[in-house]
Amino acid sequence: MSIEQFVLEKLRQLPIEKQQEALDFVAFLESRQTVPFPRHNPIGLLADLNVDVTAEDIAEARREMWGNFPRDIEL
Repeated sequence: MSIEQFVLEKLRQLPIEKQQEALDFVAFLESRQTVPFPRHNPIGLLADLNVDVTAEDIAEARREMWGNFPRDIEL
């Protein structure tokens, strides 16, 4: 006996109120199914903006961001 047949047999034995609850639960399970979001190459996403970011640009941005960050932290 397959799972589908077994579930159907058990469902038929339930009162109508419980069958409705089972249907609601199935709808809940369906809503929880996640479809993976397609990932895109970030370089391709920026291609039409004519932006050329170099490793040096990234290093400079890091220096600016973290320049005032305290180096010695006492725990």
